[in-house]
Amino acid sequence: MATPDLAGISHARCFAPIEDTAAGVLILGSMPGKASLAAGEYYAHPRNLFWPIMGELVGAHPGLSYEDRLRMLKSSGIALWDVLRSCIRKSSLDSDIEEASVIPNDFESFFLRHPNITHVFFNGAKAEQYFLRHVQPLLTSHSLQYQRLPSTSPANAGTSYGKKLDAWQAVTQRGRRFQRTASRRR
Repeated sequence: MATPDLAGISHARCFAPIEDTAAGVLILGSMPGKASLAAGEYYAHPRNLFWPIMGELVGAHPGLSYEDRLRMLKSSGIALWDVLRSCIRKSSLDSDIEEASVIPNDFESFFLRHPNITHVFFNGAKAEQYFLRHVQPLLTSHSLQYQRLPSTSPANAGTSYGKKLDAWQAVTQRGRRFQRTASRRR
């Protein structure tokens, strides 16, 4: 949800995480853009490639209802959230986030509730930067592997869909590895 002020600057707040206790992978954005905040859905901008990529990787196609896409992510061992709980910014661009306004989400509690998560993937450079600056120094006892992926945002038009899809396959490769390990433990 975003609360605009008179100067066009909004105070943005993230959504609740899309989570399942069995998730082995966490995908992190920085903060939902204005289209997502208005729709109340992650990655709602029609030109954002997140859902087309998730459609190819785990069947969470943009043509499905939002609830069905979320179910597909969860059943694939994928959790989804944002690094920032709230911030102030002038537009949907991460570069317009006012650094002094950044408040990160509570990842210590999140990882305690999701002990199977071993891999964190960042949807773009800013999500990674905010996590490494504001979250990682506060984590106490979590052994996690991190990987930045090319942003699915329409602002990242310099990277082709094919290159993004190739890079994002790492999410399902980690998820499949986790699912095989978890099924062997049973």
